[in-house]
Amino acid sequence: MPTSPASSDTPGWRPAASLKTLRLRARLLAETRGFFAARGLLEVETPQLSAAAATDLHLESLAARSPGGELSGWLHTSPEFPMKRLLAAGSGDIWQLARVFRGAERGRRHNPEFSLLEWYRVGWNAATLMDEVESLLRVLAEGRVELAAAQRLSYREAFARHAGLDPFEAGAAELAGALTARGVALPPGLEDDLPACLDLALAVLVEPALDPSTPVFVYDFPVSHAALARIRPGEPPVAERFELFLGGMELANGFHELGDPAEQQARFEAELALRRTRGLVAPPMDRRMLAGLAAGLPDCAGVALGFDRLVMILAGASHIDEVLAFPWGDA
Repeated sequence: MPTSPASSDTPGWRPAASLKTLRLRARLLAETRGFFAARGLLEVETPQLSAAAATDLHLESLAARSPGGELSGWLHTSPEFPMKRLLAAGSGDIWQLARVFRGAERGRRHNPEFSLLEWYRVGWNAATLMDEVESLLRVLAEGRVELAAAQRLSYREAFARHAGLDPFEAGAAELAGALTARGVALPPGLEDDLPACLDLALAVLVEPALDPSTPVFVYDFPVSHAALARIRPGEPPVAERFELFLGGMELANGFHELGDPAEQQARFEAELALRRTRGLVAPPMDRRMLAGLAAGLPDCAGVALGFDRLVMILAGASHIDEVLAFPWGDA
């Protein structure tokens, strides 16, 4: 018998993004590929499915299991770990546009599956990589969006200017008080969690005060936020990390990469301990990546940029669904 036509309550099948936006997205991808080809970076592909997963407290990796249990793994939240193995093997400068997955992320700027543009430069530091990130933005924005000259603010300067606080001197209670004074409802226990207070203050006090038409790099983060970045000694010591904000949102996150395998393993173990304390899943750490660091990661800097968010900015979109053919719920 012939198949019956879809009823009126059948979920919509059409793409969420317009064809005009999808054509723009394709052009931006082609221009991105041309940008890196002209600069001599090697385009690479790494697996989306891994035996290990991110230990970061703020990332939720999605588990992947076959029905019979023959295969159990994790969908990656970033291609960073296998790309570092390539760097340790002598690949030189590399880039890729990867499909990545993160649980518990759905909203105006979030989709659980999204495109992450990630690249690494051997012999570079965070400052020189910020220059290249800005160059890529200007190439892709040309003729589409007018960008003001980029600003660079240290983490300390950004907090002093927009929150009236010194993030390296203020305690959790002072930060919690500043947030409460601005009408921010605090989750229980936040006043005892300095890193969480800093994250919230950056998100609700600093970030909204940044000019959305200006690329703003915030750099030199507190040691507590080092993640996979090197620590630069000083008073105070700082993590050689930067974040880029544009269009009212975080667009990129970069590091002068940590190459010490013992220090990296210690950070993974500390994150896993915190995850267990908070009742979160504690996935296996990536020991192959640690072995790559032990073999010798070249001095390098790397950055991950949310490609969908960049398309949003250049397309004038207010919701990530407007730049995705089939966002979560339509797939």
